[in-house]
Amino acid sequence: MRFPARTFAAVVTVATAAVPLIAAEAPSAGAAPTWAPAATAAIHPGVQTFTNGAQCTANFVLYDASNTVYIGQAAHCSGTGGNTETNGCTSGSLPVGTQVQVTGASKPGVMVYNSWLTMQGLGETDADTCQFNDLALIKLDPSDFGQVNPSIPFWGGPNGIDTNGTTQGETVYSYGNSELRGGVSQLSPKQGVSLGDDGGGWSHNVYTATPGIPGDSGSAFLNSTGAALGILSTVQLAPLAGSNGVGDFNRELNYTHAHSSFGGVQLALGTQPFNPNAVANLLASLGI
Repeated sequence: MRFPARTFAAVVTVATAAVPLIAAEAPSAGAAPTWAPAATAAIHPGVQTFTNGAQCTANFVLYDASNTVYIGQAAHCSGTGGNTETNGCTSGSLPVGTQVQVTGASKPGVMVYNSWLTMQGLGETDADTCQFNDLALIKLDPSDFGQVNPSIPFWGGPNGIDTNGTTQGETVYSYGNSELRGGVSQLSPKQGVSLGDDGGGWSHNVYTATPGIPGDSGSAFLNSTGAALGILSTVQLAPLAGSNGVGDFNRELNYTHAHSSFGGVQLALGTQPFNPNAVANLLASLGI
């Protein structure tokens, strides 16, 4: 079942044992935009997005050679089907051009790329790609570019892109922002472990404390060194109950480069250094 906050039914998808949460050449490097300070930026990874009423969590900030700024969300956040419609090659979606409300932005963003719609237009047939390619790009209004910072709240980073997946037991980090938490930001940072790769490398199974819930869908995940690993896509009911499926960001971005007009879009690196000891430091500051 996908995890937009639009729906909350826990329906097992037998074929995938998952309940969704609502190789191309790399683009040449360009100078990144001037970002707002992390401490005061209104728009950043982890803000809430709303697509036709469905609430999700934004993942990474991206930009292109013209310094147009985008923020990512899960493709399924614009899905029009039920909770069991998780295959991007067959599931319905709102069209490209759909407005998306981005928390902190003064004007709506616009969905300009959706991996589900792209795969359907291409007639994609690879089962793993269809099941796990789950990325959409939201172009922000130019008036809001100066309010953006690409750093992951609490953890810092990303400091690059993970290109070889994870191994069982590797530590992973995330930041969810479901409206179901009622604005309690202390519950947003997540640390956990990878259970290994799935779907031919297109997905990674993870356990975090706490697990992703509806509304966390699309959250950014970092690997143990602070590189962009993936985006939260599913919650597993079997055989790994309580775990989450994280779509591989490197593969999703490469698909975007190869099969859309956004071949020059690249990941914005965080201005804040990655800090894997953030939880320990917080507890120490509280005398715990």
